[in-house]
Amino acid sequence: MRVRRPFPIGIRVACACWLLAAAGAGAGEAPCTMRVESELFATGDEEPVARSLTVFRAGVAWDFLELPRADVAAGDARLAVREIVLHDPARERVIVIDPVRHVKTEIGLIRLERLSVSLANWARTTDDKLVRWAGGPDFSDDFTETDDGLELVGPRVRYAVAHVPAPSSAAAAAYRRFADTAILLKALLHPGGLPPFPRLAVNRRLEAAGALPAEVTLEIDGRLAPLAGRPERLRCVHRIHPRLLGGDLDRVQDAEAQMAAAEAVDLAEFVAQPPADAPERQERPGS
Repeated sequence: MRVRRPFPIGIRVACACWLLAAAGAGAGEAPCTMRVESELFATGDEEPVARSLTVFRAGVAWDFLELPRADVAAGDARLAVREIVLHDPARERVIVIDPVRHVKTEIGLIRLERLSVSLANWARTTDDKLVRWAGGPDFSDDFTETDDGLELVGPRVRYAVAHVPAPSSAAAAAYRRFADTAILLKALLHPGGLPPFPRLAVNRRLEAAGALPAEVTLEIDGRLAPLAGRPERLRCVHRIHPRLLGGDLDRVQDAEAQMAAAEAVDLAEFVAQPPADAPERQERPGS
């Protein structure tokens, strides 16, 4: 079996594999119920390097991220839950839980909005052509759209999204709200990689089309500095289900129990280097 190449800490590419969790429905709409399974594949790998399950229910989204286990040999396909995120838009917050260290941290959405402003100001003044392009704000001329897909092309980078109709307009809007929050959360917890604005632009196009992504590919020049070292091609496959399965509620209840028992810490402590036996953080499906 092919040995996995670990991705460097802090590199969480804005791959459009974006964990389609919902932050709840908009005003006047009933919250959508949906589950999305996502698998992320790096260049040449037959087994996923990460997997996620996102459960939309009762106006919140629970996102379960699986990464390679620390107690198995390199190349082993077994994954385990390494991060749980609660997206709670009604309370304008996200809660990130580390089930290995039994700690959690709460982040207000206003903090992510301020981060977005700071990243835009930085990206638009940098000397790097790709990073400056990724700072936006307008990508209109860089999109190509068809009935079942869209493509966004920039300097040395290409996003290709195959999409399917969303179960409802509420589901399309919920996905967009979650995906926007998830990419900014990634930028806060694991800085590095492309600025989030191309991804945010894709999110807007998907919602406008009433669609959800079924397969997303990110291609980027691997020789690029300062972004060198990442795989040149990431592909994420999504399986979207308009109903929850039998074990989903049990999994949510278990996550609620873990959240209640976890020690609350500030963000600086939460993002500190994990224990020596924990695996390196890898690119996640989505972000």
